[in-house]
Amino acid sequence: MTSKSQARPVWNRMGAILVSALLLAACGLADPVQNYPRKEGDKAIPNPTGERDTVFGPGGLSLFGDDKPEGAGGGGGSGSGIGINSFLWRASLDTLSFMPLNSADPFGGVIITDWYSTPANPEERFKMTVYILDRRLRADGIKVAVFKQTKNAAKDWLSAEVGGDTAVQLENAILVRARQLRLDTLQQ
Repeated sequence: MTSKSQARPVWNRMGAILVSALLLAACGLADPVQNYPRKEGDKAIPNPTGERDTVFGPGGLSLFGDDKPEGAGGGGGSGSGIGINSFLWRASLDTLSFMPLNSADPFGGVIITDWYSTPANPEERFKMTVYILDRRLRADGIKVAVFKQTKNAAKDWLSAEVGGDTAVQLENAILVRARQLRLDTLQQ
């Protein structure tokens, strides 16, 4: 009887070791890097924001105003305590207001739309990602990535080539709207 009772703890230990080994093996199956989409057609999209020092960007988070002088890359006249230009942010939202939003992060300066098809052409759809890269209102302070899909004969969505100047036209439209917003606040 003692041999059976001594064998039981051995089996319990072996079972615990087996379960632990399976759990550790399952951890290696997960994909540690899941980035949304890194390609536009055949062209790779670089990370336009680059690496940041902190969660809230290199300038940090300022809740009660900005201590930096206007020319030091601080507020840049945007009037916000976040790491992006508020005029570019509002202009981006205004320009893309016809599309459904999937995600909007004012601290990181990223706006991601959901897929949108026009009623005139339901066989193609677009998705856009807007990156606001600077606290100043500058032409290089914004980057737009446009993704396009079309339906094939089997009614499956397939990635398609986007016109070469589509992203640039959107960036220009956002910049024009941001300048209008800035002028409106200066005239008040």
